[in-house]
Amino acid sequence: MTATPHFVSALLAWRPTWFLARLMLTSAYLLGGIVKLTDWQGAVAEQAHFGMSPPAFWAALTIALELIGPLLILTGRLVWLGAGMLGVFTLLAAFTANAFWAMPAGQERFMATNAFFEHIGLIGGFILVAMIANRKKADA
Repeated sequence: MTATPHFVSALLAWRPTWFLARLMLTSAYLLGGIVKLTDWQGAVAEQAHFGMSPPAFWAALTIALELIGPLLILTGRLVWLGAGMLGVFTLLAAFTANAFWAMPAGQERFMATNAFFEHIGLIGGFILVAMIANRKKADA
């Protein structure tokens, strides 16, 4: 078994890496929440496009999830809750917006399949963040 290279160990042990990794994982959600908050009509239209009714309720809920979840993860407080919120939201969004199994073969299905499994990967990232935060808390 090969040991981890020194520069990799140093990068992983560098204190800002933990925060930066969480920021990278949550950045799309933070940006999405901010954009929706500043373009309410667009946020409502997006929910209507996906058949969510009433769209204003779902837009407000989406904005809240996309802002609160990352803030919990980034502040290190109730990381499990923030990760859980975003994980469940991402799973529901994957099934709502990327139902590739209901599409005919072609480019649109290909793109939806990729997006669906990218969402599944993000959920794995949220699980890992919650696990690491829990371990860090236990080690403290």
